[in-house]
Order: sequence, then structure tokens, then C-alpha cells
Amino acid sequence: MARIAHLSDIHFGAHDPKVVRATEAWLEEHRPDLVIISGDFTQRARVDQFREASAYLNRLRAAGFQTLVVPGNHDIPLYDIARRFGAPLRRYRRYIDNDLCPWFENDELAVLGINTARSLTIKDGRINRDQMTIIHERFQKVAAHKTRILVTHHPLFAMPIGEGGELTEAVGRHDDAVRSVCETGVHIALAGHFHRTYAEAARKMVENAGSALVIQAGTATSTRFRNNELQSFNWLHVACNNDLELQVIAWDGEHFRRGNHVRYTFEQDNWHARPVATRDPITVEEDHRLSVL
Repeated sequence: MARIAHLSDIHFGAHDPKVVRATEAWLEEHRPDLVIISGDFTQRARVDQFREASAYLNRLRAAGFQTLVVPGNHDIPLYDIARRFGAPLRRYRRYIDNDLCPWFENDELAVLGINTARSLTIKDGRINRDQMTIIHERFQKVAAHKTRILVTHHPLFAMPIGEGGELTEAVGRHDDAVRSVCETGVHIALAGHFHRTYAEAARKMVENAGSALVIQAGTATSTRFRNNELQSFNWLHVACNNDLELQVIAWDGEHFRRGNHVRYTFEQDNWHARPVATRDPITVEEDHRLSVL
């Protein structure tokens, strides 16, 4: 059983220090095997914001946590045009991680991070052909029993957000990205960006998406809320590559608590969701969206 904490959109510079401390306390108590942060470490890619984000990440690493991180669009300067186009991720590389294609592998998991943030777009993401080659090269060498996880900031698939269920835009070269996910047998695709918690079988959203389960994280520590969702992050128990549990860890104004809890199993060529009883009340909506109560 592998335990993964998936955080995203921590946005130092627009963060709540109390919530930041609470994430550290929760992780310290529950000791995940891997902490994943899927982008947007800062609000405006400023040095002081990167320093705060770096200190946070260093505290996690000093506490003994394995980490895998990728940048988000907010980690590229918006108003500093020269730096935006000349050295968009220099500060990220200096303060957070120099590796834009990070890799983690143990006896149970193979996890690859891919950078989807680009200078030419303000908020949208993109994946290029070199990155798709990397996805193929990395995952094709992985033993069949391991769970393959792909981490990006921008979802590779269109995601429903808002009360009306409107779909977000997928990353650039979306069709090629989906093909790569299919061909390499990715089991889980983790992302953030929209500050909305959501999990759904990829093939229910995108035709020929293979057997990937798409999981999006909300914002872990930012004060930039969307759709009235407060801060949250994801807690995954991966039993094997066709059986996992996903629980939303939700901020209630004072501390993080266990929220919506769902077990996903891949059966008969599709993912199926079943609620898991917890001490806190949960619901699983018909479309499997995870609602934090």
C-alpha cells in the first residue's frame, strides 16, 4: 500500500500562514510515502514568494518526506516581460527544483512529472513532443505491476468546473497527450490549476483515454477560492494499479479534517467509484465529483 499526499496551487504570496502550518502538521502526523505538489508555488513568481515556497518545501524534505514537484503558470513571471520570455523558470529552478521532468520510483509506484507552464500563455498549459517522448521512454521501462502516475499542473483532459459543469480547456496538443497516456499505460493522472477537486475515469471525459483515472486537487493553502471551495488536498492509498482510495482532506476554518472518501477499482474495462464510510459525512455525486461537506 502506497500513501500519497497530493497538494496543488499553494500560491505563496496569496497564502494563509495558518493553513500552511496545518498542512505540515497533518503530513507530519500521517507520514505519506510521497508528497506531490502539482504547481503554482507562488502567486506572481517573485523572489520573496519563491523563498517562502522554498522554505516550506525544505521543511517537508527535512522532515523526511520524499517529494515530487512541477511548476505552474503562476511560477512564470507575468509582468516582468524580459524575464517571462528570456528566463521564465529560472527562479523556479533556483528555489524549488532544477528538474522539470522529475521522476520517483519504488517497489510500488513510478511517478513522472511534466512541466505544462509556458511563457506564451497567461494561464493555459501545453505539452510538447519532446515531453511526450520522455513519457514513453520513462514508463516503457516500468514493471507491469507498478502503478504509473503522471503529474502535471494543467489537466491533460477537459475538466468540469463551476455550477453549470462547463468544461475547461485541455492542454495544447491534447490529442497527442491523450495518445501518450494510452500507449504508456498511465493509471493515474494528477493535476491542479482550477482550484477544484475532481476525480473521474478519463475515458468518461475523453474518447480513447485508456485506463487512466484523472484526479484534480483543489488549492491547499491559497486564499484564492473558486466555486466556494475552501482549501483542500488529496490523500491517496494506492493498493495496486487497479485499486485505490481517494480522500479529500478539507480545511474547516480551524484544522484539516477527513472529508469525501471514495474507493476506485478498475473493473470490466472502466473505473468504478464506491463510497467508503468514514467518521465524517460524505457524498459521492452521480458524476463522481468529490464534494467536500
